[in-house]
Amino acid sequence: MVIVKYFEEAKAIWKKYVPQNGQSETVEGELIRAIEKLRYEAQNNGNANWDVGFVRFCDYIWDSLNDDVVFKHDELKEIKNDVDELRNSVVPVFDDEFYDRIIDRVIEWGLAHNGLIKRERDPLQYR
Repeated sequence: MVIVKYFEEAKAIWKKYVPQNGQSETVEGELIRAIEKLRYEAQNNGNANWDVGFVRFCDYIWDSLNDDVVFKHDELKEIKNDVDELRNSVVPVFDDEFYDRIIDRVIEWGLAHNGLIKRERDPLQYR
């Protein structure tokens, strides 16, 4: 069982940088929003609504966290494996461990970058 190491940090980003509707203006906020959208879809819908919007979330998570300056090789491999497991829409991930572990990585990535990073809205992301 994984305990979220950075629960308070993630909660603060969620409250301040994840809007009720639409995309976040920060990379960290959008990453957490993406993870929570993926968690909700799997746990509440069994991925029944899975479409390209969810694939885009997985791509965004991997593209953002695939940072060998921040993470060691084995950590990147774990992140990639977790994202690949989430990406498999046929077998929804119900276990919070995967989502929580990725959220911890988001916070670690953000801390390594010394603060929130602004981002442009993705015009193709409709979720």
